[in-house]
Amino acid sequence: MLETLSCYNNDWRRALEFFNWAETQCGFHHTSQTCNQLIDILGKFFEFDAAWSLIEKMRSVSSMPDHTTFRVLFKRYVSAHMVKEAIDMFDKMEEFNLKDQVSFSNLIDALCEYKHVIEAEDLCFPKNKNDVKYSCFKVDTKICNMLLRGWFKMSWWGKCRQFWEEMDTRGVQKDLYSYSIYMDVQCKSGKPWKAVKLYKEMKKKGIDLDVIAYNTVIRAIGISDGVDVAAKLCQEMIELGCKPNVSTYNTLIKLMCENGRYRDAYKVLSQMPHKGCEPNVITYNSFFGCLEKPREILKLFDRMIESGVRPRMDTYVMLMRKFGRWGFLRPAFILWEKMEKQGLSPDASAYNALIDALVQKGMVDMARKYDEEMLAKGLSAKPRVELGTKQLMTMQLRCKKPMLNFSCSLSSLCLVAAGDPPFEVSTKSCASKSGKPSVDLKSFWLECLFDRTGKKESNCGFYPLGFFSMYTPTSKDGE
Repeated sequence: MLETLSCYNNDWRRALEFFNWAETQCGFHHTSQTCNQLIDILGKFFEFDAAWSLIEKMRSVSSMPDHTTFRVLFKRYVSAHMVKEAIDMFDKMEEFNLKDQVSFSNLIDALCEYKHVIEAEDLCFPKNKNDVKYSCFKVDTKICNMLLRGWFKMSWWGKCRQFWEEMDTRGVQKDLYSYSIYMDVQCKSGKPWKAVKLYKEMKKKGIDLDVIAYNTVIRAIGISDGVDVAAKLCQEMIELGCKPNVSTYNTLIKLMCENGRYRDAYKVLSQMPHKGCEPNVITYNSFFGCLEKPREILKLFDRMIESGVRPRMDTYVMLMRKFGRWGFLRPAFILWEKMEKQGLSPDASAYNALIDALVQKGMVDMARKYDEEMLAKGLSAKPRVELGTKQLMTMQLRCKKPMLNFSCSLSSLCLVAAGDPPFEVSTKSCASKSGKPSVDLKSFWLECLFDRTGKKESNCGFYPLGFFSMYTPTSKDGE
């Protein structure tokens, strides 16, 4: 049941239809796991009313909503940047006897995961000293690690350093995970030697490193001192009794591929099963991100499937984009066919990658066909001049108080603007004769996307509803 639902991960209507059909077959009863899976799919496409209907249905049967149910909803609300709704839901959890420390941690985790760390920090450390609404919840090392990781995900290196120092000021005890995150901060911010320095500091303090911390140090040393030194550290880790995991070998393979040492990388790939670590999709993604020969890529892709490793959607998207940039359509369609054979439903990123490749080759009619197909599924295509879908820019973003006026039907368009602070919305143009809005504004989300890294560049455009379903942060290496 769970595997079938995962195949409909990008088609909520078919997922819901299958979910309802299964309930009528041979007395099958849904568990909290299957309900949570469907809630996750519905939330991905902003079908929150349907998700809440399912939660109410869960209350009436034996499978009561649990912490996982609301953790899934936290993730979906915050990924849609509906922060207020997520916090309101946390308050509502008192009805389910689930408003506790675990749920508070899940809320903070979701906010930090999707780059709403400012709001998360305000809940933990309110600026208004009289605000004691959430003071009953403990802000411990675990919560602080989430906040530190959130600043890391936003690439606010200065804020990471500031928060790292504030942890000492607030008397928060730093643990292994705190050091692991901050080492990753130093590595990703272009200062791998500082990560190595932290590694030495941990050893002086007598903190026993686990495999996750070692993986970060191996990556840092590989960047600063070279792949050979990283391989030596891996051997040292084994001698100290810390067994490498798949991520350790993935880190080594990625370092080797980035340095053009493909022969050594293939050697490590062949040795992994003998060392008790079967390669996973990230292992192969490390190769795919660096290889430059289509035939070699397809050969390795077939090897991956034959070995029992199932490609993820981001694997297909990465390769189709790569083939599209190179102007190779045939390999892109081969991957598309393999994706459908694997039972995966293409998401917005996959469609957009294929459409971009077709437009680049001048195959506009075929591109339009896929564009219409994805819109019929409730997914959003990028506005393109070639297909006549790109809207004219009518707003100036750099004025002091921009006013966004919805002169078009809100039922078909959602305006997305980048800027800080969020823009005001005027609904006069979409009001009925009675003066009330002719549409329910709660069913739409005006999201102000802006770059929090300090850059001033911004973009503005009109997108069909469902745009945010493809706005899901993913890391470069697929982790």
